[in-house]
Amino acid sequence: MIVHVFAAGAMMTNCYVVSCEQTQEAIVIDPGFDERSEGENAFKVIDERGLKMKFILNTHGHPDHTCGNGIVKDRFHIPILVHECDKHMLSTSGETIARFFGFKHSSPPADRLLSDEDAVSFGRVRLRVMHTPGHSRGSISLLGQKEVFTGDTLFMGSIGRTDFPDSSETDINDSLKKLARLPESFVVYPGHGPETSIGKEKENNPFLRFL
Repeated sequence: MIVHVFAAGAMMTNCYVVSCEQTQEAIVIDPGFDERSEGENAFKVIDERGLKMKFILNTHGHPDHTCGNGIVKDRFHIPILVHECDKHMLSTSGETIARFFGFKHSSPPADRLLSDEDAVSFGRVRLRVMHTPGHSRGSISLLGQKEVFTGDTLFMGSIGRTDFPDSSETDINDSLKKLARLPESFVVYPGHGPETSIGKEKENNPFLRFL
């Protein structure tokens, strides 16, 4: 697995282009760019490496992670995947939410809905869906063999906000317990900020240390 990260948008959301080294099949996780120009660095890598794009995968439905879905879908003609509990954020109500927070674009509806324990595969790469609600009802983490994409559930030294209408402090604590059970060597690719590891967060992140 090869991971390229591009921080984009007003909230510097981590957009990931993840590819299978053997087959060049790839996905985009959380395209949070509100202008096509913000996605050009990602598109350049995709074109230069000759990647065969398979789908767009959202860790949750908030607009800073989904506002670029339509741009990517128009560019590569690939489906959008999101957890079933956040599907409403990628529809008409999602457009209202995006405009409220000042985003110019919002996501088209999802093409495929995900549930806990679903698998998404591209090339020889397989990611397992772990439902990790709390930041939103449909927040997910994506488990690989040695890594986890945590969206806005877990950051280096912190966690996602739980003061939104669909958020829950109780749920996010339960989700953090799930993540804390992963091998400490697992690399954590968060929705914002630098990468870290489960071991480092169990040692240094107060939200994991005092679960």
